[in-house]
Amino acid sequence: VQLQACGGGLVQPGGSLRLSCAASGFTLSSYAMSWLRQAPGKGPEWVADIMNGGDRTAYADSVKDRFTISRDNGKNTLYLQMNSLQPEDTAVYYCAKRGMRGTVVAGKKYDYWGKGTLVTVSS
Repeated sequence: VQLQACGGGLVQPGGSLRLSCAASGFTLSSYAMSWLRQAPGKGPEWVADIMNGGDRTAYADSVKDRFTISRDNGKNTLYLQMNSLQPEDTAVYYCAKRGMRGTVVAGKKYDYWGKGTLVTVSS
């Protein structure tokens, strides 16, 4: 199983970025997937979920109405569209596969994390 996130960078406040996460070794649509982030000096934070077997999504209050999680089953790729970015969104962003065991973040278990991509929001 491999997860590779990309698309991060430096953006001004109010700007947008789209993160991608290419999955290999498993079928993305068969599992619940999440975006997590970790700001400098802080622990990991759950950002958004997309459920398996459908397109039900959930978001942290801090990103609701600004971020959108989605996936392209044909490309086996997860996305995070981020709009109206603010300095407090600065973090390393990770895509992660939900599992029965593994690292716990916000009460959910993740058995695989991708290499993160850094998002910096600054003027």
